[in-house]
Amino acid sequence: MISLISYYIDLAIGLILAFLLLSLLVSGLNEGIVRLLGIRSKFLWAYLRDTLDGAEAVNKVSSLARMVERVLETLKGLGRRMRRPLLDLLPPEDRDEGRSRLPATVLGVFAKLPFGKDPRPPFAPVPAPVESPPLAAAPGTVAAEQVADTTVLPGSAPQEAVTADPAVADPAHPADQADPEERAAPQVAVAGHGKSMAELLHERLQEIDQSKRGKTTIAEIPPSRFAVALMEIATERGGIEPLMAELDTLKSPLYRPLKAVWDKANNDLEAFRRGVEEWFDGEMQRLSLLYKRYVRWVVALLSLVVTLFFSMDALEYGKTLLTDSAYRSAVTAFADSGPEALEPLREQCAAGQDTYTCVTDVLSTPAFVKIFTHAPVSATMESSGPSWAWHPGGWWDRLSSLGHWPGYLLTLIAILFGAPFWWDMLRRVTGLRSRLSSSAKQ
Repeated sequence: MISLISYYIDLAIGLILAFLLLSLLVSGLNEGIVRLLGIRSKFLWAYLRDTLDGAEAVNKVSSLARMVERVLETLKGLGRRMRRPLLDLLPPEDRDEGRSRLPATVLGVFAKLPFGKDPRPPFAPVPAPVESPPLAAAPGTVAAEQVADTTVLPGSAPQEAVTADPAVADPAHPADQADPEERAAPQVAVAGHGKSMAELLHERLQEIDQSKRGKTTIAEIPPSRFAVALMEIATERGGIEPLMAELDTLKSPLYRPLKAVWDKANNDLEAFRRGVEEWFDGEMQRLSLLYKRYVRWVVALLSLVVTLFFSMDALEYGKTLLTDSAYRSAVTAFADSGPEALEPLREQCAAGQDTYTCVTDVLSTPAFVKIFTHAPVSATMESSGPSWAWHPGGWWDRLSSLGHWPGYLLTLIAILFGAPFWWDMLRRVTGLRSRLSSSAKQ
């Protein structure tokens, strides 16, 4: 009975160790891809661009996208359902509203965010300037097109700065002779003659920035620092109300939340700063949940790749663990029962091979090591260095065998639980947690 319990304990520990190791491998691959492509930083600045500068305008549509759109239109109801997974690759139905920079579908997670247009501002190796350029609509946004349509006449040259209401401001007056109404009128620059709100925010943060391929690497902004940066930008523009007037002129999505916070603060700057901090903190929590939801799809794909690469059949591995324990029990019984105790090992031995040599060979490769012997590439350490072997035939035979696929599915589901889950299970089964707690008390 005790021996049977020992077998099942070995089985549990072996399975947990295998799933923990594979989960760590998936986590490592995911983290490497995220860092290599700057996914976290792109995700944050895609949100900031959408929130501070507005939606991205869609002016150019590829011929492939047009062809797919025409095919979907001919399919009518089925085409509308098929359009949903392709939202990130097709032009929006209402192009006047533009498109979000954040991915809206699973396909966008794998295509748009990693390989699409980079939303991050360029890296600047200088501290924040003493005086910032005027606020302008970001090039390529819906706001930039709307401001250009309302302020620039056909055939006229772009103006360096325009007002929200041309009937109020008189361009014939110089700045020192402007009426009080003209001084209060929000001044915004044409796209290309100033900086967008996201770029002004980056100016406040670039002292802690690092460069990666010429782009910012900022992937996290503390809510308190965002609130202070917003207050600094507002101070350069004469206060909160002038800044909100400029944001309203540019049709920035930031205008509404700022107005709500400012109305609630009752002209109290400290209350406004705390309100902006709380609002941004809530936005970051929502963004984190969205990021984790998208990352699950990436982790699922990596888990599938790892499972198939090692052709890890959890059911076969469990059987091998039990067989391995039986082999070791047979070796233990050899001293009392003689060579007859080694009969279960005969099928593992080559014809004419010495019994003791066979025992050594079989037990020198435990079940835990065998799970990595089914990959299409294997490596062995020799005195001269690592030796690589390529054997795709056996690997493909395992993949094409339907009998292994239930085990592959079980392995995939187990890996999706994640390394923290299996590490906690290992500590519970081995009693590592209780031992560490008792040693800490002593």
